[in-house]
Amino acid sequence: MDERADGVGAALVEAAATMRAVRDRCVWTQQIDHRALVPYLIEESHELIDAVEAGSRAELREELGDVLWQVLFHAEIASRDEDDPFVIDDVAVRDALAMGLLG
Repeated sequence: MDERADGVGAALVEAAATMRAVRDRCVWTQQIDHRALVPYLIEESHELIDAVEAGSRAELREELGDVLWQVLFHAEIASRDEDDPFVIDDVAVRDALAMGLLG
């Protein structure tokens, strides 16, 4: 396994914890739901597509980070759902299993 994998995992855990802290402290983020985030997700997705099409590695890295924050935000909202909560790990592990990346 790539030595960077541990660092990546730790960085994602830290990013998820940061999103959780932001949601705990910020009244606006406490009131927002998945539907309210859709316009932001669309905007960030379009910016990612533009970066891919432009071929700029720097823009690609930046826009991938912005989309990642959207994913983390949606996962944090989902983690507080009363009926069917899930966290970012549930998303990542399920998808990795589905793609055969984990045994």
